[in-house]
Amino acid sequence: MRLVCSSLLAIALIGCSSFDSSQIYDLFVRGGLVVDGTGIPPYRADVLVRDGIIAHIGAIAADSVRATETIDATGRLVAPGFIDVHAHGDAVRSGTFRNFIAMGVTTICLGQDGVSPGDRGLAAWLKAMQRPKLCPNVAPFVGHATVRERAGIALDAEPTDAQLARMQALIQADLQAGAWGLTTGLEYEPGRFATARELARIARPVAARRALVMSHIRSEDDALIDGAIDELLEQCRSAGCAAHVSHLKIVHAHEASRAGQLLERLRRARQDGLRVTADAYPYIASFASVGLLFPDWARPPAAYVAVVTERREELAAFLRQRVQRRNGPAATVFGSGPFAGKSLEQVATELGKPFEDVLIDDVGPDGADAAFFVMAPEVMERLLLDEHVMIGSDGSPTMRHPRGYGTFARVIREFVVAEQALTIEEAVRKMTSLPAKTIGMTDRGRVAEGLAADLVV
Repeated sequence: MRLVCSSLLAIALIGCSSFDSSQIYDLFVRGGLVVDGTGIPPYRADVLVRDGIIAHIGAIAADSVRATETIDATGRLVAPGFIDVHAHGDAVRSGTFRNFIAMGVTTICLGQDGVSPGDRGLAAWLKAMQRPKLCPNVAPFVGHATVRERAGIALDAEPTDAQLARMQALIQADLQAGAWGLTTGLEYEPGRFATARELARIARPVAARRALVMSHIRSEDDALIDGAIDELLEQCRSAGCAAHVSHLKIVHAHEASRAGQLLERLRRARQDGLRVTADAYPYIASFASVGLLFPDWARPPAAYVAVVTERREELAAFLRQRVQRRNGPAATVFGSGPFAGKSLEQVATELGKPFEDVLIDDVGPDGADAAFFVMAPEVMERLLLDEHVMIGSDGSPTMRHPRGYGTFARVIREFVVAEQALTIEEAVRKMTSLPAKTIGMTDRGRVAEGLAADLVV
C-alpha cells in the first residue's frame, strides 16, 4: 500500500489547471483503476499531483509527462486516503501514527468520547502540535468532559447557569480555533452525570457553527440503547445541530433484526429533518475501561475502599451477574494492567479465586482496560452495511486491539472480497467522502481535481 499525504490543518478548496505538458509535476500515478470515493463504479485513469493538490485526472501519454516521482498503479486501485472519524492518540507526542498510515488512513479525528486532544484549549494544543511533522492529517474535536473540568464543575455536580455559560464560551472558542464539532462520553465520568439541560446547552454553540455532536452514548446495552440514542437525538434536535453515534453497536443482541430496529430509529429521525450518522468498526470485541463492569455506586465520586468494606457481597453479586450476561469471564480480555493479554477467566484460575473477587481486589474500576467480546457478528454486520454508517477504528497507536491496526483492510477483505456484501466503491465511500461530508471537510475525501492529494494506492 502506498500513501501520499498532504500538509496538516489548512483546510481550503484550492483550484488548479488541467494537464499542462510544460509543467513538472511532483507525482504521476499511472495506469490505476480510480475508486474516487463518491460511490460511482471504478474507472481507469492517470492522476497528476502538484504542490499537494490533484492537478489532473485522465488518460495521459506517459512520454508527455515530466514528474519527480512516478508510481505504476497498473493492476491496482487508486482511492482517496481513508478518513478515520473515531481515533485516539497523542498527536503531540506520537505524531506519526504509523499504524493508521499502514491502514491507508490519511486523516484522523481526535478528541473523542468527551476528551479534548489538549486540556488547555484547542488554540494551545494546535500551537504545540505544529512542532512535529504529522502524517496523517488531524481533525480535532472539543470534548465535553474536558470543557466541564475547565469550567470548574465538580465531578457529579449539576452546573449552575454561570458554569453552563462558561462551558458554552469554551466550546465556542475551540470551535473558532478549528474544532470540527463536539464529542461526549456519557458512559464515563464526568459525562454520565450530565443532565438533559446540560446537554442541550452545550450543543447550542455547535449548532451555531453548523457542526455536529459525536457521542459515545450513555449505554450500548440492548435493553438501554434505544433510550441512549433518543437522548442524543433530543439533544441535537433541541439545539438544531447534527447528531453522530460513535462506534455504533448493540451489546447482548444476537439477531440482525435488532440492528434493523435501531437503524429504523435513526432513519425516522432523518425523515423528521435531523442529520444523523454513525460509525462502526468490523470487530465483535469492544475495548474500554473495566470500570464499565462496575455499578455507578462503586465508581467515582464514590470512595471505592468504603464500598468494598461496606457492600462487598452486593458488589460481588453485581459483578458476577454483569460479567455472565456479557458472555462470561472468558469474553473479557485485559489489554493493560498486570494481567494484560489474559482473560478474566484465566486470571481467576491462576489466582484460584472467583472472577468477581479478581475484579474487586486485584483490578478495581480504574485498574485496567480490556477487550469485551460482547457483539454478535450478524448484528455488527447489519449495522456496518447501512448507507449512513461510515468506518471508524476507535483505535490508537498504543491500544492492544486489532482495530487500531486492521480496521480498514478488514472491511475490504471481509465485506468486499470474501462476502461481497459491499462493492469496493461503496466501501471506499464509507471510508472517504461520507466521513468528509459528515464533518464538513470539503477539500479531501474524493479523487477530484483541485482537492488535496491524499491518496492510497
